Amino acid sequence: MTDNALESGPRKRIALVAHDNKKKDLLEWALFNRDLLVKHDLFATGTTGALIEKTLDTTVVKLQSGPLGGDQQIGAKIAEGTIDFVIFFWDPLEPQPHDPDVKALLRIAVVWNVPVACNRASADFMISSPLMDSPYERALPDYEGYRDRLKTTGA
Repeated sequence: MTDNALESGPRKRIALVAHDNKKKDLLEWALFNRDLLVKHDLFATGTTGALIEKTLDTTVVKLQSGPLGGDQQIGAKIAEGTIDFVIFFWDPLEPQPHDPDVKALLRIAVVWNVPVACNRASADFMISSPLMDSPYERALPDYEGYRDRLKTTGA
């Protein structure tokens, strides 16, 4: 592993999130992929986590509801390197009261090069990847220049 990479083992840490109008879709997708998902560590926001835990009959680390900080909790776990990828069935047609948090979660996933599936098709491609059950070295962006800039500007 290089200095600018983070390795995930064959057991991935997967964050599962769904807006209200997409929970049914996520639950159907998760049930269809149950045999694969239960081999991994699952994290989810609020109600979504409780529904997935019950539907799959497996343990899910349940965080706060999205509007109460759950999206930010997942973002923090991404920044800490404890989430390997995100399945986020978000609703593009319904305004969300916590839209800034949603955007922040998607932004932090991009900042740390974490794969994100935002719909069933992209989730199908991700979970069926041969990388799913093998170690994977995810390249981390080099932010040293950015960090050094902060030191020299006093920001």
